[in-house]
Amino acid sequence: MQMMTRDILLEMDQEEEDDDDGDIVLENLEQTVVSSFGTLESQPDFQTPEFEEFNGKPDSLFFNDGQRRIDFVLVYEDESRKETNKKGSNEKQRRKRRAYESNLICGGLQLEATRSILDDKLVFVKVHAPWEVLCTYAEIMHIKLPLKPNDLKTRTSAFGNFSWFTKVLQVDESIIKPEQEFFTAPFEKNRMNDFYIQDRDTFFNPATRSRIVYFILCRIKYQVRDNVKKFGINKLVSSGIYKAAFPLHDCNFSHKSEDLSCPNERYLLYREWAHPRSIYKKQPLDLIRKYYGEKIGIYFAWLGYYTQMLLLAAVVGVACFLYGYVNQNNCTWSKEVCHPDIGGKIIMCPQCDRLCPFWKLNITCESSKKLCIFDSFGTLVFAVFMGVWVTLFLEFWKRRQAELEYEWDTVELQQEEQPRPEYEARCTHVVINEITQEEERVPFTTWGKCIRITLCASAVLFWILLIIASVIGIIVYRLSVFIVFSAKLPKNFNGTDPIQKYLTPQTATSITASLISFIIIMILNTIYEKVAIMITNFELPRTQTDYENSLTMKMFLFQFVNYYSSCFYIAFFKGKFVGYPGDPVYWLGKYRNEECDPGGCLLELTTQLTIIMGGKAIWNNIQEVLLPWVKNLIGRCRTVSRAEKIAPRWEQDYHLQPMGKLGLFYEYLEMIIQFGFVTLFVASFPLAPLLALVNNILEIRVDAWKMTTQYRRMVPEKAQDIGAWQPIMQGIAILAVVTNAMIIAFTSDMIPRLVYYWSFSVPPYGDHTHYTMEGYINNTLSYFNIADFKNRSKGNPYSGLEKHTTCRYRDFRYPPGHPQEYKHNIYYWHVIAAKLAFIIVMEHIIYSVKFFISYAIPDVSKSTKSKIKREKYLTQKLLHENHLKDVTKNMGVIAERMVEVVDNNLRPKLE
Repeated sequence: MQMMTRDILLEMDQEEEDDDDGDIVLENLEQTVVSSFGTLESQPDFQTPEFEEFNGKPDSLFFNDGQRRIDFVLVYEDESRKETNKKGSNEKQRRKRRAYESNLICGGLQLEATRSILDDKLVFVKVHAPWEVLCTYAEIMHIKLPLKPNDLKTRTSAFGNFSWFTKVLQVDESIIKPEQEFFTAPFEKNRMNDFYIQDRDTFFNPATRSRIVYFILCRIKYQVRDNVKKFGINKLVSSGIYKAAFPLHDCNFSHKSEDLSCPNERYLLYREWAHPRSIYKKQPLDLIRKYYGEKIGIYFAWLGYYTQMLLLAAVVGVACFLYGYVNQNNCTWSKEVCHPDIGGKIIMCPQCDRLCPFWKLNITCESSKKLCIFDSFGTLVFAVFMGVWVTLFLEFWKRRQAELEYEWDTVELQQEEQPRPEYEARCTHVVINEITQEEERVPFTTWGKCIRITLCASAVLFWILLIIASVIGIIVYRLSVFIVFSAKLPKNFNGTDPIQKYLTPQTATSITASLISFIIIMILNTIYEKVAIMITNFELPRTQTDYENSLTMKMFLFQFVNYYSSCFYIAFFKGKFVGYPGDPVYWLGKYRNEECDPGGCLLELTTQLTIIMGGKAIWNNIQEVLLPWVKNLIGRCRTVSRAEKIAPRWEQDYHLQPMGKLGLFYEYLEMIIQFGFVTLFVASFPLAPLLALVNNILEIRVDAWKMTTQYRRMVPEKAQDIGAWQPIMQGIAILAVVTNAMIIAFTSDMIPRLVYYWSFSVPPYGDHTHYTMEGYINNTLSYFNIADFKNRSKGNPYSGLEKHTTCRYRDFRYPPGHPQEYKHNIYYWHVIAAKLAFIIVMEHIIYSVKFFISYAIPDVSKSTKSKIKREKYLTQKLLHENHLKDVTKNMGVIAERMVEVVDNNLRPKLE
């Protein structure tokens, strides 16, 4: 073997000497395997993958010999059969691929190559990991494997005696049989007899085999250049040397495999999980975890639990909405706006300079009726409820997550994680470990790390400022377009025309600005996704978890500003700093600040949330479902017109869409952004949980459908929890209390109405003899003398207003002629004091309840803690007993040998 390897290396070195673009130096292959991964007990003779003809079995998951299972598939395009043959570039790719495959074989893997039957330029390299390789790397990766069957009862029904009621929702156990549970321990080759090995072919399930092979593929070198190691299948795929690398689906999703030994797990998942007729059933989480790995399993477990909790929030939200809808006809202030003798006779001041006309209050009649639905007492109740609901959701999810950690055997997962290949390749600096006091290699010094962090933070800050700039652009658009819409109002209008009735200047500006804002959000998202990945790659995190957490924080920070900035502007800034008609406030010294409707900006915030949430859901479904389906359809049309059934499994899977490097990252991001809309601004839109519920019910099945039918099988990965998304949700939950309290206080008109009802409707401030809302509109609109207009802000009065000397505007100020004219009156300060008091009281009450709930509900239930301790005790006991048996057996053998030696030495002397 050493002689053959040396000959190959000499041949490749000779080829590289003729390369004008640079020298590629390959290290000794045996040394690479030994130094990087430990010595394998046995290595096969060196060989290159031989081409084999397809055996005609489309459902086969084995090499042509029918014995060795295919654990991974590599795909490349044969350079010699390309139509445009760039000799130099193709030769380099061929040498790198040859070196890589040679190293794989020397690492113990077995390869078999097969040409495509649909496109003879494609070559499929099937990879198989023998028993010795699996055992070696299982020990290196600290993979937990079965010791003995688990006789503890780990799963209990959540409904107790009412389980019959939910039987129709459960997965049929006769179709998807429950998995047998085991006590497990990290695998060790020297303790192989302790493990539950009944059949070597099934001891490592397909998901574990694929994970081990992928671990090897990511760490095999193919080039060393300028003391920089280049290795890993990911780089080879990204550089085009290989076109794809993936594990195989076990069968076709639409029918069972012809191979009787195939478990048909993909078919079962499609039938009981992804098919539309299973939309009402619970998810088969154990089978999802077994087939796709814990990382995908925990995502669907979290999404399912979140959707279940949304059901309660949706019911309460609909109840609050119906309360507002039923009582909208009893809304006194809305009646006053619509009344021809009240709202019809109130002339409002222009809301922009020169071009905007004076207008009658009753043109906002329809919007005031809609506002009564959302700006009601039910909104306050729902905002308080959601503050408690989000805490209950997070705390109960922690308990559910702890149960899954135990059931899926990921309690001590953190000890198993290995450094990323990209990190290991850059480890060129030697430092002293503070704990072990031994030398270790790191990719950069402390000073270099500080520089990288500074550059990354600067890049993230730049993009956030870019988003803020786009928000300012939208504000300028709103100010400009509002002038255009207002200037084009007909001169003779009374608010009864259908178009005037429903499409006011405020409504038209709000809808168009929301649509443009949504388009800009989508464009910036597309650009920043690539930028965030580049920044995180430059940052060079050590482990895959560190990488994903770093990318998660960058992406969420960007998405938070991108999606929520316009909502924050409408909720907390629009209409708050406008001055008064004689002295308005200007943006950039040119654009007059926007004003809210007489009823406030709450309805506009509701419109913004509806457009963004609805548009985002539609766009995501187009991206996630329609595009992969269309791409697969086009791909099938381009292939040779042969029946798909005769194509082998690996070729069928190749023509599916790749899942992407980040896997479920975008799925999590989509749901967390939705979680923010449901919690941060729910006081303005109580139907948000209902929309989220409907979207999530479809999202679960759509994600399941695309994963089982449209995408290649992902490499199974371990995961203990949902990662950085958990603290992000906790941060959103804390912020949601503040935002909803401020929306009720500053965006809605609830506090001013309560102040008027309890204080200003009766003496000494009011004229009524009892508490009432009558006269509220007149009380909240201040007077302005038209003669006091400055030339710049003077309106464009229409015919019929010449006899009016005053107009009204939304504020609490003294009228003209008063000693303190146009200054805030006593009502204003009462309202401000009430708003601040409300925020403080609401925040303290909800935070106190949240703290109590968090304290009262432990993260891990008592029964789960007991099960974890019990299993750990029994596992240690089992290993200890087996160890004692081995020691006793060895001591017995030693004692027999000693007796035999003594007997042999003493017998001659005695004789």
